Amino acid sequence: MRTAAFSTTAWQCKRKTKDNNKKRGVSSLYGSGPREHLSMSDVPLPKPRDFKPKVAVDENHGLWGFFPARGKLLPTPQEAESHGRAWTVEELRKKSWEDLHSLWWVCCKERNMLATSRAELERGKLGFGEREFELRDGEVQRTMRRIKHTLTERFYLWQDANDVAKSDPEIDLEAANGKVYKPSEYEDEIPEPDSWSKPGRRADGNAATSQGREPDEQTTLGR
Repeated sequence: MRTAAFSTTAWQCKRKTKDNNKKRGVSSLYGSGPREHLSMSDVPLPKPRDFKPKVAVDENHGLWGFFPARGKLLPTPQEAESHGRAWTVEELRKKSWEDLHSLWWVCCKERNMLATSRAELERGKLGFGEREFELRDGEVQRTMRRIKHTLTERFYLWQDANDVAKSDPEIDLEAANGKVYKPSEYEDEIPEPDSWSKPGRRADGNAATSQGREPDEQTTLGR
């Protein structure tokens, strides 16, 4: 039998032997590069900038409170161990609300500074100051606990005074005009004498007699 000069079977496409994907084989997990070398001769490499902008830093910025001083990362061992004692409750009882509020935030800033210093000691493995910072932090925490103790005492005293005021008929805590104290009886006001007047003399400076007459009139009547 003689075969035909043509075939009705579809010709198979030629298999591609070149990978057109340039990123084939690149893996972020294994750190592998591309399968084919890429030329970068026509691409200019970036150059670092010679100009470095000068950033203006505020000298009174709040973040400086995390450090012992401005531009200083860690205190010296002598500075770390030279600290005072904690405030006592007797001393804090004499302070006003504004003083206690200011002292509380001073303690917060001190603890932030100590936490920053301890983190730098651990990062740099300097091997000193850990015990000093721990003792200093303990004194600051004792002061903060005693501040809360003092404020708790004042709150209890305010509650007691409020309960006593509610039972007093002369005190109206819900007064709309702000006049809380409403006494039932008023004392008579006695005018105080002038500070420059002396006993036995009148306000005009002349000496007064027992009858209240002027000296020249008494002399005239006695003649």
